[in-house]
Amino acid sequence: METTRLIMVAVGGQGNLLASKVLGEAALISGVRVRMSEIHGMAQRGGVVESALVFGEATSSIISDGEADILLGFEPSETLRALNRCNKDTKVITNTATLPPFTVSIGKGVYPDVENIKALLKEKCAGLVAIDAMKLAKEAGSPMSVNIVLLGALIQSGSLGFSKENVIEAIKRRTKKVFLDKNLNAFDLGFVAAQNYSS
Repeated sequence: METTRLIMVAVGGQGNLLASKVLGEAALISGVRVRMSEIHGMAQRGGVVESALVFGEATSSIISDGEADILLGFEPSETLRALNRCNKDTKVITNTATLPPFTVSIGKGVYPDVENIKALLKEKCAGLVAIDAMKLAKEAGSPMSVNIVLLGALIQSGSLGFSKENVIEAIKRRTKKVFLDKNLNAFDLGFVAAQNYSS
């Protein structure tokens, strides 16, 4: 596999770390080398959580500015904040459901317009898939499955080259049985939403 660099950004509690583990497992199932690193930040308090995954032949999991082949954003403003990691060939997949920070809630900040965020992402990158992953997660039966909805969209995009079947097997291995059916449903909904997305 050609080296592929993926950055995932989220807010604490959105399941970024589980998504990383699922993709790592999918890589192993697919016979692809993977290196991972995580920055937890203030995850316990709703702060940013970032994961870097490098697939294929690579000696480091560090992804410098402008090096990401794929940006997967669990929250639109966090996706925008990570735009410096992208280049004109980067594919971006983002959730459009917002989680405004505390400063916005108390009137000390202004949340950027989601349509403006999408326009900026489209202008700077090769392709954009923007879906309301929270709506689809609720439809799947659990608002906590936003991460799995976005994995479905990522796999449908073909950016990683993993088969749908291998990722489903990875979800089965990495998800608690009590959540499995909802997560499989969430994955399918994300896959279909990305298939039907037109920017």
